[in-house]
Amino acid sequence: MLSVPQNPKSWHPASPTSLPTRSPVLYTPRNFQPTKIANTLNDSNETRESSAGKIKRDVLTKEGRTKLNSYPDRDFYGYPRLVTHVDDGFISTLTDIYRQRFRPGSEILDLMSSWVSHLPKEAKYKRVVGHGLNAQELAKNPRLDYFFVKDLNQDQRLEFEDGSFDAVLCTVSVQYLQQPEKVFAEVFRVLKPGGVFIVSFSNRMFYEKAISAWRDGTAYSRVQLVVHYFQSVEGFTQPEIVRKLPGAGAVEEQKSPFTWIMSLLGLLSGSDPFYAIIAYKNFKPLYEQM
Repeated sequence: MLSVPQNPKSWHPASPTSLPTRSPVLYTPRNFQPTKIANTLNDSNETRESSAGKIKRDVLTKEGRTKLNSYPDRDFYGYPRLVTHVDDGFISTLTDIYRQRFRPGSEILDLMSSWVSHLPKEAKYKRVVGHGLNAQELAKNPRLDYFFVKDLNQDQRLEFEDGSFDAVLCTVSVQYLQQPEKVFAEVFRVLKPGGVFIVSFSNRMFYEKAISAWRDGTAYSRVQLVVHYFQSVEGFTQPEIVRKLPGAGAVEEQKSPFTWIMSLLGLLSGSDPFYAIIAYKNFKPLYEQM
């Protein structure tokens, strides 16, 4: 783990006896000191008994999990990228979904986060915990009360109590998971009954770091891939699919390979396609159905 800043604000769960053998080291952005970062990701791969939802089947083949850049993700994300990876239209749509789905006072886990979470500015939550691979990015995120650093491609365990969060979100990052079935099972475990998991993405990616099944897929197949991730874990509700696509003119503009590549790299103007896959642990709460 990261070396601890002086006098950090520690998080202590209500029932420490029900935790795994070690609690996560959580830092507050206010007290984080980047000069004290140590090379400490993936502190342990030890096997622990888990009460996560049962993984019914593997979605990906061994080949489908591979990346063009096989070097550790912690090296690739070793320096902060203080940019947004999608356009304003995408962010606005995502924030509206969060506004509709997250109740005030919720406890939220922002998985694979960065320096911004896109949560509604006016909303007040009980606790927002961030996770990512770059501590300096996370320290600059004003919505995070705490954060922790962990490589989920090396160790999928989320070291929180069962039923810790009302909501989990994963924004434009699911394409980098090499063990998505295990990560989704862990999300199921740390969600409260009726808790929601929202996975959003567009057509952008760090191509060399996206898994083969994502790189080689189409927009339709990527949506289906995330749906299958949810369906591979017993207990999630039937996933809902939210799409917001560019107009016909934008689609026509991207027919040539050159414009498609330029758009992928974010070098062309136009709307980013929006996709969100949403499912709940065990059941969808009544207030969500009104």
